[in-house]
Amino acid sequence: MKALLIIDVQNDFIKGGTLAVPDSEQVIPVINDLMEKFNLILATQDWHPRKTAHFEEWPVHCVAGSKGADFPFDFHKEKIVQIFYKGTGNRDDGYSGFEATNIELVDYLKKNGISQLYICGIALEFCVKSSALDALKEGFQVFLIRDAIANFSREQEKIEQEYEELQKAGAKIVLSHQV
Repeated sequence: MKALLIIDVQNDFIKGGTLAVPDSEQVIPVINDLMEKFNLILATQDWHPRKTAHFEEWPVHCVAGSKGADFPFDFHKEKIVQIFYKGTGNRDDGYSGFEATNIELVDYLKKNGISQLYICGIALEFCVKSSALDALKEGFQVFLIRDAIANFSREQEKIEQEYEELQKAGAKIVLSHQV
């Protein structure tokens, strides 16, 4: 069984957001198309409190219940079966979807018989990478959908290094048309 895990497609991470990731709005139509290929679609959301140590390192973003924490209007959120909130504590960065506080992601996946996890979203170097590495540690077969992942860095060499590290850890890199 397979599932699609969409990482942090939220207003604050796209153009005009407080922590906008370059060209992140371009992955939204790709992700919307991908949702048609999966029966089980899951998503994570940063869901930070107004005051958190996380904001000592990063600009204020994705405050629980704020417009910035919402999904963009052109994102097909109605297809999402379950949302996993992360970064909800005062000392909780919540990079990985496996750090969700409302529902234990690993238990949810195992309960639903998921062995293959297809991951996309925002941003490769932080939350996508952390979620993928944790999924691998938990024994899931991980596929990163490269054209459905926005990168924080604009340096191609750094992006390639991230993908190489994830491949060495066991992730497979695919494109959306290969799913």
